[in-house]
Amino acid sequence: MRPRTSTRDPEELGRRLTAWLGTRLPGAKATGITVPASNGMSSETLLFDIAHPRPPLRACALRLAADPSAYTVFPEYDMARQYRTLRLVAERTDVPVPRVLWLEEDPEPLGAPFFVMERVAGRVPPDVMPYTYEGSWLHAAGEAEREHLEAATIGLLARLHDQVPAGEADFLSLPGEGDALHRHVSAQRAYYAWVVDGLPRSPLIEDAFDQLARMWPSEPGAPVLTWGDARIGNVVYDGFDPVAVLDWEMAALAPREVDLGWTVYLHRFFHDLTVGSGQRGLPELLRRDRVEARYARLTGHTPRDMDFYLLYAALRHAIVMLRIAYRQVHFGEAAVPADPDALILHHDSLRAMVRGGYGS
Repeated sequence: MRPRTSTRDPEELGRRLTAWLGTRLPGAKATGITVPASNGMSSETLLFDIAHPRPPLRACALRLAADPSAYTVFPEYDMARQYRTLRLVAERTDVPVPRVLWLEEDPEPLGAPFFVMERVAGRVPPDVMPYTYEGSWLHAAGEAEREHLEAATIGLLARLHDQVPAGEADFLSLPGEGDALHRHVSAQRAYYAWVVDGLPRSPLIEDAFDQLARMWPSEPGAPVLTWGDARIGNVVYDGFDPVAVLDWEMAALAPREVDLGWTVYLHRFFHDLTVGSGQRGLPELLRRDRVEARYARLTGHTPRDMDFYLLYAALRHAIVMLRIAYRQVHFGEAAVPADPDALILHHDSLRAMVRGGYGS
């Protein structure tokens, strides 16, 4: 069963959205309002069309800050920050992102801040069932088509990291002391503390933090604008070409390898689930050696300390998974086991990484 993602009534949201839309575009109506089956586990999404003589019918998507009563994945949702990030990427890079239309910071119209963007047609590698499973469009593709998708996607990261001028993404700098990597990891420690506040702690996650400290890079390098949730499941593809990069809520100033580690590890996470179910998965897609080599050719920057960043990606993902599991407990969909680490879906692979035995 998919965990609950909201306590909101989609029909009521639709009525309120129509009322709000009239204040921004007099005479306009929101039609065809739907909640996608793949609605995220953090911010919520509504899909709708705008009916108006000028402009003509326009397909839109609305990103709404998470419902506080739904035991949110993250402690806060800065929709203005996401909106500003999308505008910056659109204006200063050739990375394709949806065109943002409006930002509403007042929570009154829909119960939380939100922004509206144009909806881009295409297909997204699914999380449920994962795109690594037999039957998904990506699994059914040929090796050359998947290689094309991989090359184009790593190209997105290379251009994002290289094209945003220094200083223009300073609003994405995380609070705290030290360099960008120290701030990034400190933010994850604070997030973990929030997740386990009043609940059983995870010895495995704490071991992973300790291991990160032992593996700390000697030279993290200059920070860049990182996407944060850099994975193919957040890209809309036309055929096998990316046409829209989605989900910027985890964007931050950080070393390039934060995105690279997340891209490689999140694919490995889905691949491991698939192999565990008895299928072959997609072992050749987004392999670490190929990703590193391709990124180096495109940018002139050879990725460094990737063992650290892969472990960091698995650790970050574990904290999110633990929060989602505790939300299931909150809604009576699951119980806390004797070993809280068992709530982390990839606890075996994370433990192997902490011990240095997971492989490349």
